[in-house]
Amino acid sequence: MLTPDINYSWENNSGMPFNYFTFGAACSEVEIDCLTGDHQVLRTDIVMDVGSSLNPAIDIGQIEGGFIQGYGLFTLEELRFSPDGFLHTRGPGAYKIPAFGDIPTEMNVSLLRGSLNDRAVYSSKAIGEPPLFLASSVFYAIKYAIYSARADVGTQGTFRLDSPATAERIRMACVDRFTQQFPTVSGDFKPWFVPV
Repeated sequence: MLTPDINYSWENNSGMPFNYFTFGAACSEVEIDCLTGDHQVLRTDIVMDVGSSLNPAIDIGQIEGGFIQGYGLFTLEELRFSPDGFLHTRGPGAYKIPAFGDIPTEMNVSLLRGSLNDRAVYSSKAIGEPPLFLASSVFYAIKYAIYSARADVGTQGTFRLDSPATAERIRMACVDRFTQQFPTVSGDFKPWFVPV
């Protein structure tokens, strides 16, 4: 059975591709260790539009789970391939996923009140993976913490920080006399892994 009024045309870029949209906002506070590249999420506040929630406990659990899944995506889970295409990061010894210690020290989730959805059952909205992207708030909080650390040592200007913001990437972005000792790659150098 098709959802009523869904009739999007990719050729004309017209119509309605979805029955409704789910919205959310998040703000995160982090602390980074410039010497090791480690970080801790001190606090995260999330507000999510789930329409008129059928079961707030389930919705909040889904939001928390989606956020932590996104946290892994943006800060921990890095695929490393050899130049020949062999995947190095296989299994729990080489591929880091979020654990209990990665949950924000303080995590506040609230559901937006007064948000009605006349296009679904009892004015509700489905929730699952949409909160995943809210974890980008942690990535950008880490980036701003690195900006602050760089300013403390007199380094100004923009810098590149790729996702995931692993401990290695955070450490190397916090420029100091140790990171400046790494040579630049040139010539026929064959790396141990290729980032994707």
